[in-house]
Amino acid sequence: MTARAPTPDQMRLPLQSDLPDGADGFVVSACNRAAVDALADWPNLIGGVMAICGPAGCGKSRLGQIWAERVGAVALHGAEAALIDPGELEGRPLLLDRAMDADDETLFHLINLTQATGGALLMVSRPAPSAWKVALPDLRSRLDAVISVPMEAPDDAVLAAMLEARFAERGIRPQKDVIPWLLRRIDRSAAAAADVVERLDALHKPVTRALAREVVEGTEESGELFE
Repeated sequence: MTARAPTPDQMRLPLQSDLPDGADGFVVSACNRAAVDALADWPNLIGGVMAICGPAGCGKSRLGQIWAERVGAVALHGAEAALIDPGELEGRPLLLDRAMDADDETLFHLINLTQATGGALLMVSRPAPSAWKVALPDLRSRLDAVISVPMEAPDDAVLAAMLEARFAERGIRPQKDVIPWLLRRIDRSAAAAADVVERLDALHKPVTRALAREVVEGTEESGELFE
């Protein structure tokens, strides 16, 4: 990859302390607040590289998308990053989701391009870049230097919002005790929230706690009270 010297006008990105209007529905809580805060005023330095990391379904890809929409970043995905024309990326903010799937050479060049042209590179992955297995020694040193901000599995506030959103998408109004009951019994991920709502919807019945128990625990609806 070739790089031009950065101009003084590069990377005049809008900075803000809160999530943008396009982020409606993204609930900020203890499990993701560190990443939200880190991205709210980033990049505030020319040549920045950052990573947000966390378990599957924690919302890290969605948060990366929110950042990309706010700053007008080019969105790249895993191994597909090798196919992009480097000339289209110079001096621009970049989002690399599934970053660990990109090959060593592509990662090396993207980091170098970002640093040389005054861009910004946000990488999204499950493990932090310092834990990635790479073969290029020069890439290893660059990944070790990347600032990594962790996200955790959804807490009650975030998982409840995920469930509410999935129910709303399907026009379902569950009884008020259904979501609190589900919070204690499903995996803490966006995928688990979507799956249980899909399974409830497929039964074409009013969504009660008894029906939720039938779906989650495999018991038949009996009308009894559950603790």
